[in-house]
Amino acid sequence: MQTYESSVPSTTNLQPVHAEKNRHQLHALSRKKRFFWLIASVAMLILVAFASLTIGSKPISIVSIFQTLNGNDIGLESAIIWEGRIPRTLNGLFVGMALGVSGALIQAITRNPLADPGILGVNVGASLAIAIGIVFMGASSLMDFFVFSAAGALITSVLVYAIGQSKGRPDPLRLTLAGVAIGAVLGGISSGLTLFNPSAFDAIRFWVIGSLDVRTLDIPLFIAPIVILSCIAAFSLTPSLNTLGLGDALASTLGTHIIKTQAACLIIITLLCGCATAAAGPIGFVSLMMPHIARWMVGPDQRWIIPFCCLLTPILLISSDTVGRVILTSELQVSVVTAFIGAPILIYLARQKEASRL
Repeated sequence: MQTYESSVPSTTNLQPVHAEKNRHQLHALSRKKRFFWLIASVAMLILVAFASLTIGSKPISIVSIFQTLNGNDIGLESAIIWEGRIPRTLNGLFVGMALGVSGALIQAITRNPLADPGILGVNVGASLAIAIGIVFMGASSLMDFFVFSAAGALITSVLVYAIGQSKGRPDPLRLTLAGVAIGAVLGGISSGLTLFNPSAFDAIRFWVIGSLDVRTLDIPLFIAPIVILSCIAAFSLTPSLNTLGLGDALASTLGTHIIKTQAACLIIITLLCGCATAAAGPIGFVSLMMPHIARWMVGPDQRWIIPFCCLLTPILLISSDTVGRVILTSELQVSVVTAFIGAPILIYLARQKEASRL
């Protein structure tokens, strides 16, 4: 005879069912949240791009922009759009993608939430290499600038990574200290070059300060394929980057080739930093901030962080450049604006016991 107790489902048996149901509900909510932020980020990027085209020392209407894009010559406004606003906006787009993804990769492989190409001295090394090329070797073409920039970024990355090792593994504190120290030394050398060759000061100044100011499409079109292919390569490494976040031992157990992954990331970082510095000079703090903001939006999954960095960083960079054009008639350099934004965030992150889950 069946008793009452035997006819009631066991609470223990129901727990796995409820747990699985809750897990699926959380996963669905997470996906909805990510797609919401994805749509919002794309919309914001489009809005910021149009703002960059319309706002400046001479405001231009959206109607004039569409007329110019349709091939109509409307005089001075068309010249401003094609020779100033569009190249500058595209430069901000691709430089932003390069800086954001390179920052996400550096933070992932070093597991250091304070790592970025600026703090680790990579951008300064790239700009110094360009300055050396200009002063001593007569570098003048885009290819020259890219080659010197990539070489400087690679040498600096390897040097900082080697000094920042502790017992054969990268130590976050050592990496940060090594990057700051090497960046200070290389920055001093860059300043010394202007004293060594004052006539080259104007040429060097662009790669020491950092600016999106370009007048033709040559630079953004040159770096565009390199940046896009590098970002695709970075996305292909996201499964390995996710396992690296679990620790070297567990990552090796799961089949991740740690050395190969780090080497591949180093090559991608070198290409991205080389492009960004050759096109805009050293721009600090952007690579530090945006991976954290992306992580706050979509969680620690690198499969989402990398694409979001491709969207969020150009938004910040183009917005900062537009604000700089509004604040001063003579234009405030984008690196100055990003420094004002990034410095408080760096202080906040440094004061956190756990800045972010990497």
